[in-house]
Amino acid sequence: VQLQASGGGLVQPGGSLKLSCTVSRLTGSDYVMGWFRQAIGKEREFVAAIRWSGGGSTYGGSMKGRFTISKANAKNTVYLQMNSLEPEDTAVYYCAAAQRLIISSMSNERNYPYWGQGTQVTVSS
Repeated sequence: VQLQASGGGLVQPGGSLKLSCTVSRLTGSDYVMGWFRQAIGKEREFVAAIRWSGGGSTYGGSMKGRFTISKANAKNTVYLQMNSLEPEDTAVYYCAAAQRLIISSMSNERNYPYWGQGTQVTVSS
C-alpha cells in the first residue's frame, strides 16, 4: 500500500483547505483510511477516518463540525475538507491506511501500518 498526501499550504484563520490522499496498491479488503496530524512539540493526533467500502466515518473531538472526510473510490483518493481553520490546526497532516478496524480502534495511530509522507498545513495571518 502506498499513500501520497497533498494539498497543504498557508491559509489565514477562518479559511479553508482541502487535503487529498492518493492510494495505490490496495490489496485485500475492508480498508480504513485515516487522517492524523502532528504539531511541533506535540504527539500525533487523530483527525478523522473513513471506511473505504461503505463510507462510515468518525472524527477527533476538536474537528467535529469543521472537518469532513470523504472519498472517491474511482480516483483512489481520500479527502479532508477543513473549514474554519484556526492557528491551532497548524501541523503536518498524514494519511494512513489499515485493514479491518472497528470504529473504536480507528483513532489509534498504532493500528495503522501504512503511512503517507505528510503535508504541512499552516494557519496564520
